[in-house]
Amino acid sequence: MSIAASNTSMRVPAGFRNLLEGLAREVLREQPSDVVAFAAQYFQRLLESREAGGIDPVAWGAMLED
Repeated sequence: MSIAASNTSMRVPAGFRNLLEGLAREVLREQPSDVVAFAAQYFQRLLESREAGGIDPVAWGAMLED
């Protein structure tokens, strides 16, 4: 079964690129054996920091992208 090509253009949400670059940088620095578990812990720490009143990396990244 084939699916017809679409002209739909997808946009990356503001701040998403910066968020993924931060993850990639930490993965390269730490060289974890389980990248998925490392990513889960990385994002959990970011979430906890944001909820504690720290900097929201997505909002900050969106500012940088503008």
